[in-house]
Amino acid sequence: QVQLVESGGGLVQAGNSLRLSCAASDRAFSNYAMGWFRQAPGKEREFVATITWSGGSTYYADSVKGRFTISRDNAKKTVYLEMNSLKPEDTAVYYCAARSSPTGIVTYVTTSRPRWYNYWGQGTQVTVSS
Repeated sequence: QVQLVESGGGLVQAGNSLRLSCAASDRAFSNYAMGWFRQAPGKEREFVATITWSGGSTYYADSVKGRFTISRDNAKKTVYLEMNSLKPEDTAVYYCAARSSPTGIVTYVTTSRPRWYNYWGQGTQVTVSS
């Protein structure tokens, strides 16, 4: 059973940057595909970004493409989300997710589905003021 713990959330002004971290407790972290999702008040959980176990492939939602960057450090068992040029509409609870031992072809369609992931963190609040 893998445990995921997010950190780095907070209150920032529009246009500023924030870096989220997600630390995993499982020794097999390097074999997991990792993703970030977010959920704003009154809205459903939304896909943000994902990265394969090797870090060779990344996918982003159109709303964050060009502003957010997902990366991972397998030695530290940590995945990151660098958020730049933040907008008020980025305000949400951000969740870290993991898919253990993914098989088959990993695509945007596959990784953007919340049900594809089998482990989730508790979430961290990101608030962007105008």
